[in-house]
Amino acid sequence: MRDIPTGRAEVGVLVVDDQPFFRDAARAVLDTLVGFSAVGEACSGREAMLAVAQIRPELVLIDVRMPGMNGIEAARRIMAGHPETVVVLISTDDFIDAASTVRSCGAVAFVRKQDFGAAFLQALWAQHGRRLD
Repeated sequence: MRDIPTGRAEVGVLVVDDQPFFRDAARAVLDTLVGFSAVGEACSGREAMLAVAQIRPELVLIDVRMPGMNGIEAARRIMAGHPETVVVLISTDDFIDAASTVRSCGAVAFVRKQDFGAAFLQALWAQHGRRLD
């Protein structure tokens, strides 16, 4: 788990993925997007739960498939302890029943990694975001 300093005047985003390449790519997208800031990274479901408790991000992007605790179970546990957090499931795979999976764990959306980008984040936050003071 790695904390990334931020002024928190923006939407704080925790990126959770066991692949460093995607964590780097997500951080690069966040660095170019006004109003969003990477506040931490984790590479497992367990690390994600600890990071959410410590950092209190407004948004968590979490990979579905990770060794150990997968992203679906981690999202379920994050939402149980931090219902104010907005959680988005991410994966390289298409899910036949993504809507049901999202609802079952309390996430607000599913996005394929190849479709992740600034436009997705802006639209997501417009629909599901919380006002920051």
